[in-house]
Amino acid sequence: MKARQVLVPLAAVALFLIAWEALVWVMGWPNYKMASPTDLIPAYERYWSLFLTMGWQTLWRTVLGLMLAVIFGVALGMVMGFSRTMRDALYPLLVGFNAVPKATVVPIVALMFVGWHDFNTVLIAFMISFFPIAVSVSIGLSTLEPEYRDILRSLGASQATIFWKIALPKTLPEFFGALKVSVTLAFIGTNLMEIVSPHGRGLGALFDSGKTNSDYPLMFAVLIALAVLGIVLYYIVVALERVFAGWADRTA
Repeated sequence: MKARQVLVPLAAVALFLIAWEALVWVMGWPNYKMASPTDLIPAYERYWSLFLTMGWQTLWRTVLGLMLAVIFGVALGMVMGFSRTMRDALYPLLVGFNAVPKATVVPIVALMFVGWHDFNTVLIAFMISFFPIAVSVSIGLSTLEPEYRDILRSLGASQATIFWKIALPKTLPEFFGALKVSVTLAFIGTNLMEIVSPHGRGLGALFDSGKTNSDYPLMFAVLIALAVLGIVLYYIVVALERVFAGWADRTA
């Protein structure tokens, strides 16, 4: 990995924190209105064990929901990509489902599966993150040049061979692009359930506790912890993209 790829993001984060600290200082905001980065350090020191425990709870539910979204999204994208009829039938349903605010779905899911806290959280993470994956795979497969299919079929290749040798590699750049979006969406889904339907688990519950106790530095500290988890998961996806679809990078 080039030094630039590490130093530039770190410099951007450092500049953001400095600008945040300066803005709070210039505006004279108390920490119950806008906590500054220096206000967050005592919160991390005081609640570090809770951040570790609840951060892990949020992370594994998010990753599990994202994995299910990948499996379902790829399968659905394949169906729509290879069949125009299924694409025309399913696209309106998917768009309509995705247009429904997931914050309104969370209470319904919580009532349907009362007491199934982990299942509820994983389900919302899955529901909010599979759409970009399904659409990207569908577009990638549906735009596959028919000449490739005709040539391979004339050589006796099966539909499965065409998929593994041509369609799948062509779709990988679109897939990983969508997966980067789905990572952030999955975290949003997890924390929606943890906050709207609190069950004392995850960073969303810790955020809700800070709100209840008017501990604003804790609330902002939770937001930064969520951002860090999202960034880590994002760069894991970037690393996987370089392994499996590095050939598509024209900027390297």
